[in-house]
Amino acid sequence: MGRFLFFLVLLPLGVIAVALSVANREPVRLSLDPLGTLGPAWGFSLPLYALLFAVLAIGVVIGGIAAWLGQSKWRYAARAERANAARLRREVERLRELAGRSAVAPRFDRDAA
Repeated sequence: MGRFLFFLVLLPLGVIAVALSVANREPVRLSLDPLGTLGPAWGFSLPLYALLFAVLAIGVVIGGIAAWLGQSKWRYAARAERANAARLRREVERLRELAGRSAVAPRFDRDAA
């Protein structure tokens, strides 16, 4: 399954990334000074593909953080249910010990209900 996913998704994306890199290797000026009209005080030149990949990587990180924060209620619910299950396991063990100690184990008749 992993190999199929690689050939179906990742390999074409890699080919597209290489083609994008080759087609956009001219340097562009990235200015971090929005008010500098004559000459930006903060800026640097880098290939366009590097800028695009950096923006893509930042977008993936921001999207991952947003998804993680959006799932916090489910993680909280899972933590609460895990604690509840542990409490119920302890209670079952306690009742089993009680039933084992008693001389006559209680008999439950399912048909009586």
